[in-house]
Amino acid sequence: MSHHVARWVFAFLALGLTACSAEDPESTLVGALNTARIASADKEPHNWLTHGRTYSEQRYSPLAQIKTDNVRKLGLAWTYELRTPRGASATPIVLDGVMYVTSSWSLVYALDAATGAQKWLYDPKVDRANGSKACCDVVNRGVAIYGNKVFVGVLDGRLVALDAKTGAVVWETVTVDQSLPYTITGAPRVANGLVYIGNGGAEYGVRGYVSAYEAETGKLRWRFYTVPGNPAGRRDGVASDNVMPKAAETWTGEWWKLGGGGTVWDAIVYDDEFDQLIIGVGNGSPWNQKIRSPKGGDNLFLSSVVALDAKTGVYKWHYQTTPGDTWDYTATQPIVLADLTIGGQQRKVAMQAPKNGFFYVLDRTTGELISARPLLPLYPTRSTPPGMPLSWASGVDPKTGRPIENPEARYRTATAVVRPSPLGAHNWHPMAFSPQTGLVYIPVQELALDWTNDPTFTLRPGRWNTGTVHAPLPDDPAVRAAIKKSSKGYLVAWDPVKAREAWRVEHKGPWNGGTLATAGGIVFEGTLDGRFVALDAHTGRELWSVVHPASTLAGPVTYSVNGEQYVAVLSGYGSVYVLVSSLLSPIQPARVNGRVHVYKIGGAATPPPVARDFSPISAPPETNASPQDIARGAALYVRFCLMCHGAAAGGGAVADLRRSAKLHDASAWRQAVVGGITTVGMPGFAGDLSDEEAEWIRAYVTRQAAALYAAQQAESRRGKDR
Repeated sequence: MSHHVARWVFAFLALGLTACSAEDPESTLVGALNTARIASADKEPHNWLTHGRTYSEQRYSPLAQIKTDNVRKLGLAWTYELRTPRGASATPIVLDGVMYVTSSWSLVYALDAATGAQKWLYDPKVDRANGSKACCDVVNRGVAIYGNKVFVGVLDGRLVALDAKTGAVVWETVTVDQSLPYTITGAPRVANGLVYIGNGGAEYGVRGYVSAYEAETGKLRWRFYTVPGNPAGRRDGVASDNVMPKAAETWTGEWWKLGGGGTVWDAIVYDDEFDQLIIGVGNGSPWNQKIRSPKGGDNLFLSSVVALDAKTGVYKWHYQTTPGDTWDYTATQPIVLADLTIGGQQRKVAMQAPKNGFFYVLDRTTGELISARPLLPLYPTRSTPPGMPLSWASGVDPKTGRPIENPEARYRTATAVVRPSPLGAHNWHPMAFSPQTGLVYIPVQELALDWTNDPTFTLRPGRWNTGTVHAPLPDDPAVRAAIKKSSKGYLVAWDPVKAREAWRVEHKGPWNGGTLATAGGIVFEGTLDGRFVALDAHTGRELWSVVHPASTLAGPVTYSVNGEQYVAVLSGYGSVYVLVSSLLSPIQPARVNGRVHVYKIGGAATPPPVARDFSPISAPPETNASPQDIARGAALYVRFCLMCHGAAAGGGAVADLRRSAKLHDASAWRQAVVGGITTVGMPGFAGDLSDEEAEWIRAYVTRQAAALYAAQQAESRRGKDR
């Protein structure tokens, strides 16, 4: 069945599904923030009313007080230290002079947008044991506001409504089965009296869905599952029931026993023109399709853009970016809506740059593919230079909408080094579209990863279950240097009408931050190494920059108070990239608390200090482990430890094991690894790791500690020589 035919079959099946009607909730919101006000956000550009400023999520501001000829005069207006370290990924919401922002562990802050003075702080008091369920740090991407309430999705699966003036809890509801490894890190969206929220956890074996709750009461209105459950079981009794039987025809095996995946952990966009919700669906569970769906199939709706009726959750259309995904190529990345003239015809489009490396323009009335072009150079199978990674696809067929795959990339019979990596050519970092220039500004990166089928895969409930094997970070400094050199990051300006790149700027490294475009002709973007830059939106020429104490990855915003324009962005040490940041340097940045940084023309506040390195590591213990045992420990470390503690046992979002005192005490080490430390979210691996295997991991970490110690000693000697 072709891509387009399948879409219409699904749409036909969805016809006739009725929904519960309700009174128009707008009537109770006179003077408060409601759907009509958000839909008319351009009438109040001094505010930033929703995640992407408007329902179109273009992240473009009409404010132009700050412009190309005066941006160099930007100075710090104020800064606010958040209460937690770890990743700082939130987009601030600004409403009538008050900024609402979140930090890790789902804390919510209300701040005076002109001064940074705290108005209130809400701590949902998440049990730190939930940190072990979060694949990619305990981040939160922000709140939504509706009526007089602030809504936040909490890491442990709760959706909480707060009084916007006081921060007091109005209501809260649990949106997931908390006995399963679900999490929430994404920002809610709100329209027509409904709060929309998804979840994460596909790496751990859950089944994804998106839900709508009544903003006034917290009552569940509808739910849409993104992958089918057991086809022999009872229906779910939710909005997705009419399409799940057809979706199940695209799966094989007993995927439901493994979870299936398909979590909606980020992209949720309300399209007010068509009263539809457009969602981006994530990866499969496990990643490896050979295990998840042994005989192949498209595995709907994994890695898809799906449109639903916003009031009922009824399916409307879909487009699948990566059929039968086996590389963690989620389509949960930001979705931007716009009206474009393409081929002389006015088109209402949805645009996305998902992980898989292509930029897609879809007709948002039908889901029809308009264009799909690569953001990175392609390396087809027959002409791939020796030593170069393999592109998973050589293009997208414009007639069928399907990718033209390189079969070797599926690693069914042999290891394949594939680009993009699971970190994606573009990840969650927001992209911006400027109607002024007609360009989309996208943080893009070049990274590759080796993929091997795991022949010994066994489902471990609540654990990391990808069904893949990956090589540990090599010990050889020269090899690490080569990997670092091949890992690149860019800001790409993309022309969606001409379907081609307009310009690109290369950054120091990959995994750079979200973007903001303004009517002042400027694009703002943060970088992994803590810079915050302003570029000319037409040419990419750098106009201004500043250095923050930590990575600056969140989406910037701009707003005004009393006629003065401000630009705000968060910085913090964390997010998934720190897991592999040992590639950049064996000496990692200090783990400082996150911060909100706010700038204005002539700002003269004192910036926070930039602390770059940890204190020196002490001499590591001696180890008598054999090279074979160290290698075994490395493989086990990659499987059980890397996703929290980082590549090479350091650089992760939590404790740097190379510095752990337990490294010097085999008994204490074994107790922590096998027994766990629940107070800090460290799971025990009893049943998964034997005492001997824990000792192998200790030997591997000791080897990495020795490498860090040597690097610091060499740096110290160089300093003395200078």
